[in-house]
Amino acid sequence: MTTFRSLIPSANALVIFEAAGRHENFTRAAEELGMSQVAVSYAIRGLEQQLGTQLFERQHRAAKLTEVGERFHADVSAGLSRIGRAAEEIRMKGREVNVTLAASTAFASMWMLPRLSALRDDLPDIDLRIQTSVRDLDLDEEDIPLGVRGGNPEDWPHYYSAELAPEIVTAVASPAFVEANGLPDSPEAIARHRLIWLEEPVRQACSWPEWFASAGIDYRPTGRRLAINDYVLVIQAVLAGQGISLGWRHLVERLIDQGQLVEVGGHALRTGQAFHVVWPRSRELSAAATRVRDWLLSQT
Repeated sequence: MTTFRSLIPSANALVIFEAAGRHENFTRAAEELGMSQVAVSYAIRGLEQQLGTQLFERQHRAAKLTEVGERFHADVSAGLSRIGRAAEEIRMKGREVNVTLAASTAFASMWMLPRLSALRDDLPDIDLRIQTSVRDLDLDEEDIPLGVRGGNPEDWPHYYSAELAPEIVTAVASPAFVEANGLPDSPEAIARHRLIWLEEPVRQACSWPEWFASAGIDYRPTGRRLAINDYVLVIQAVLAGQGISLGWRHLVERLIDQGQLVEVGGHALRTGQAFHVVWPRSRELSAAATRVRDWLLSQT
């Protein structure tokens, strides 16, 4: 069986042949490839001898492809072009920098997604990957460089942290709900309306009784209530006019600015806690992850 190695003296001979055929001039091919005209001529002659046919008609200051040479040159050019594109794709893929950010679904969808276009503009060479979970992931165990979590830094002694946003909890409703039911202008007025409850399965989250207590009201729920274990769905229910929910300001501020939500009740609970960007103390933060961390903090 005839092999490629037995047919072609070297892959370099094909590169030289492609350049010589494109220019139809050994001297210009040599200039392009950074070699001597004699070396180009020698490589072409070796290729012709290996294939057992003439590929060029040598002329004064020119080298015209023969009919066989033209067909072979078309195939060689196409092959080298495909190889070049594949090599470039691999090279560019190797240059991509991936950074993973662990966060809640609520943070990912309500805080991060609206800012992704800005991140791509500011950090075009970084491929950000967001990993969501119902619990705060162990960044060391999962080999994730960055995370976002709420609470107090002393609760995470194995992480460095930087504050992203203070925890401020208000009450929010949709404009349609307000139009249909009137604007609740106090916590007491809110208590008379339909309330939507967030029941986090793992993370600790402020509840309606805590929020009312911060306003000096002993709130005791009556009747049936709508309880949802995902904050994104809570806000979707509010947008659909199903009632009033608690609004974590760093998550809902854009919806408020856009007029999709309205703050009601005239009261905001400042818990004294905050949401932080965290990263492990066990390993050095990469340059790319450092840039993502700094970009996140710059958004506040």
